[in-house]
Amino acid sequence: MTTAAAPARPRLDWRLRFAALSLIWGFSFLLIKVGTDGYAPFQVTLGRLVFGTAVLAAAMAVRRERLPRTPRTWVHLAVAAFLLNALPFSLFAYSELTIPSTLAGICNATSPLWGMALSLVALSEDRPSRLRVAGLGIGFLGVLTVLGAWQGFSGLDARGTAMALLASLSYPVGWIYVRRTLAGSGHSHLSLTGAQLLLATLQLAVVTPLFTSLPTRFAPGPLLAIAALGALGTGLAVLVQYGLVAEVGPTTAQMVTYFIPVIATAAGVALLGESLTWSTPVGAAVVLAGAALTQARPGRRTRREPAEPAAPGTETEARTGADAGAGTGTETPTGTGDRVERVPS
Repeated sequence: MTTAAAPARPRLDWRLRFAALSLIWGFSFLLIKVGTDGYAPFQVTLGRLVFGTAVLAAAMAVRRERLPRTPRTWVHLAVAAFLLNALPFSLFAYSELTIPSTLAGICNATSPLWGMALSLVALSEDRPSRLRVAGLGIGFLGVLTVLGAWQGFSGLDARGTAMALLASLSYPVGWIYVRRTLAGSGHSHLSLTGAQLLLATLQLAVVTPLFTSLPTRFAPGPLLAIAALGALGTGLAVLVQYGLVAEVGPTTAQMVTYFIPVIATAAGVALLGESLTWSTPVGAAVVLAGAALTQARPGRRTRREPAEPAAPGTETEARTGADAGAGTGTETPTGTGDRVERVPS
């Protein structure tokens, strides 16, 4: 006598998961801001990575995934961990000491523009069309609008803004490195991502005691913000992203990128009371329009998309490489497919 198979548990509609992912990564910049109110930036980043790694470790245990075993893979993952997690996460945390979370979220949206610019030099097989080059120019025009270039960048904290832009640049540098070194490694995306976050955690565990001292008191609000930033924005968001890419493909899943700065701006203004001038939303819209154009590939037959996203790193990308990152973000991938597709934070 045969036993009837148990009915499959219904999955939450992908549109709801897409909205949840947008909210999680959009709120990451607010959580960074709250975290730095009570703890040093390196401590915020370390806590974020600890909680994020714990979530992925639990997921790996449930799915009985193992970490990579080859030394070569671990060496490449150590570099990826630095470029996609440790460096951008720390830069975003330091930047938000002096700039609003809204500006950090918009700077994070420039990652596709940096990726496009770098691909002209680093990826000879990825020749851009005129439309994509136009998108690059439009996007950086939007950046100048956000920063108020016509006013001589008056009132802008140059150091904090530069850190946020450098964090956004770090993501595509990491994606290109991953594409050249880990593509076709044979390991699962979850295994690579878990190892990457573990290595990033170890990197911050070494650096943090050298540049910070133990806090004299443990502020509960900022601590909860750090826990949410890590567990949700760096851990759970990666798992949600995997499901989305597997179900609707990376092209649709990466559209979350364009909602992140909108949500980050709304959260900063509504919950933190950050000021907003006309140039911020207008410039952000121009940045996103340019970023969208850089992803266009007219007149070309699209290659088969990988069934899963590349591994993460943050605040940020669904564009060329997942904890946008990166998030602020956002979060950043380690890819094994032909193309590295990721959504930031």
